[in-house]
Amino acid sequence: MGPLAGISVVEFAGIGPTPFVALLLSDLGADVITIDRVPSADGGTPDDLVRMTTGGLGRGRRSVAVDLKSPGGIDTVLELLKNADGLIEGYRPGVMERLGLGPEVCLAQNPRLVFGRMTGWGQDGALAQRAGHDLNYIAVAGVLHHIGDRDQAPTVPLNLIGDFGGGGLLLAFGMVAAMLEARNSGRGQVVDASMAEGSALLMTMMYELSGRGMWDHDRESNMNDGGAHFYSVYATSDDKYVAVAAMEPKFYANLISALGLDGRDLPDQWDRSQWPALREVFAEVFRTRTRDAWTALLEDTDSCVTPVLSMLEAPSHRHNVSRNAFITVDDITQPAPAPRFSRTPTQVRRGVAEPGQHSVEVLREAGIDEARIDALLASGSIASTAQEVKA
Repeated sequence: MGPLAGISVVEFAGIGPTPFVALLLSDLGADVITIDRVPSADGGTPDDLVRMTTGGLGRGRRSVAVDLKSPGGIDTVLELLKNADGLIEGYRPGVMERLGLGPEVCLAQNPRLVFGRMTGWGQDGALAQRAGHDLNYIAVAGVLHHIGDRDQAPTVPLNLIGDFGGGGLLLAFGMVAAMLEARNSGRGQVVDASMAEGSALLMTMMYELSGRGMWDHDRESNMNDGGAHFYSVYATSDDKYVAVAAMEPKFYANLISALGLDGRDLPDQWDRSQWPALREVFAEVFRTRTRDAWTALLEDTDSCVTPVLSMLEAPSHRHNVSRNAFITVDDITQPAPAPRFSRTPTQVRRGVAEPGQHSVEVLREAGIDEARIDALLASGSIASTAQEVKA
């Protein structure tokens, strides 16, 4: 059931990139147990923001609700870590240590444990203890400055770069690499993932070009930052948009022909001084048809033109349908697991768990006897659903 079947990971509930790491590992077959906070008397959690922001990232895992301020709760987590391959946490540096669950304690409990840590700034350094969010991290990484229109402030992008690309994806990659190494060495280690550093890493090509004097640091001035007329977004007659990415000369020639233009009358594609004028030419032409009309005309021409779709539209696009690129979980349409594996296919095994939904089930699997489970429930060190307690 996925290439990570047989891998066990304990996730400490958090926001943004941390649950995304857990989602990725779970999609690929890992058994991920989420340590949630004990629900409050009104059915919520002490921090409803956590549940609100992780709801869309919570699929595939089981939940154990634990009071991390109680000795019984800490002992329970350490018991669960005995046979785990990995741990994921996204607290500010020092929090896990203050809880009594720092790397030294956890690795003493399980020497082959991979201790994955997600922060904005890293575990040390000048800003390590400062609060921040995706926008702050990509700003300091040298990413944000280069996104947006030339004559406007940098555009605030979705939190894909820091939280999910530079953060979640890189920690997931680091976790898998370290767990693979632990199978050979028998020794775990700490994986320190910084969203700022991960975001900078995603900019490696641009930093390389900059170092070679091949990058203009003004926004909207380069080939792939909206500066080039052949790599941009254009409005259509119905006030929707198409994305144009005809970089290579052969694709550019196809585009020029499909637009009804004569290349002999146009400046050279790579004459940067003419890019603004060519952008106006393209803009005028694209305004003559609707988005869907352009799609019908160009989608199969190797002109590198596609419709700009919303989240409401994308699942119905014919390519996404043909690939089953979207699935329904808990009656919600969302992206399917990726990438795909020929021999060990992935799947989403369950939807979003309620805090504590699997507490008793997981503790039983860990070999904790019924009397101790009852004592933990009675003390409030863990919490569970009534239905599960009766099971």
